[in-house]
Amino acid sequence: MKFTEEHEWLRVEGDLVVVGITEHASEQLGDVVFVELPEPGTKVAKGDEICVIESVKAASDILAPVDGEIVEVNEALSDNPALVNEDPLGAWFFKMKVEDMEQLDAFMSEEDYKDFIG
Repeated sequence: MKFTEEHEWLRVEGDLVVVGITEHASEQLGDVVFVELPEPGTKVAKGDEICVIESVKAASDILAPVDGEIVEVNEALSDNPALVNEDPLGAWFFKMKVEDMEQLDAFMSEEDYKDFIG
């Protein structure tokens, strides 16, 4: 897994990248009450706002970590946004086809991320 400074995790599955938020981000947000997911087929550029997460404390955006296309979203989060709090590493938001997998090299390892939030 790779981690971003925006507290997202990235997991490569074949030619797709699965994206979610870290446990640290989930804890900072508090109880998640709403998740707005992107439409499959949406083309995104690194840094684009893709998802909105609303919690009892704040609203936050999930940014595109890399350039690519959204191919699948986790519809379960629409029905039960609390899954983000229950299992941050299992409650993925979207899967994307990445234009250049080498973009992932810029992100942190789990150890580096732990130091980053340390």
